[in-house]
Amino acid sequence: MRTHTLLLLAVACGLAILAAGTIQLLRLANEDPISALHAVGDSVRVGDLDVTVLSFTDSGGTATAELRLGGVDDPEGVDDFRLVVPGRSLEPTGRGSDDCVGTTVALAECTVTFDTSAASGDGRVLLYRRGDDVARWQVTVG
Repeated sequence: MRTHTLLLLAVACGLAILAAGTIQLLRLANEDPISALHAVGDSVRVGDLDVTVLSFTDSGGTATAELRLGGVDDPEGVDDFRLVVPGRSLEPTGRGSDDCVGTTVALAECTVTFDTSAASGDGRVLLYRRGDDVARWQVTVG
């Protein structure tokens, strides 16, 4: 092959790589950021439900998130809350005195409790998934 042909092939390959990179960049720019963390007090729309984390405490092996929920009647609407701790994800225990039993159209306040007695570290992220939507609240810094 002649040098001229090799140079043209190299330029064509470079343009193909540039085009593919541009397409991928545009795809990523149109996606919602999945790693956005909200703060305690932030109200977030997750699917068809409005969720506000009013407060969070973690002491004595029990973590409690006080919530305000509303937007849809769903008797299992709180089952998809998780508390993410270093190395694992915890499900609600349902053993708090004011634990949420479901959601309603009207806004209501209740709590979600988690057993953190075996959790290591201090980092805590409250996660809620509803359908394809996910919201995360940074509830402690660790």
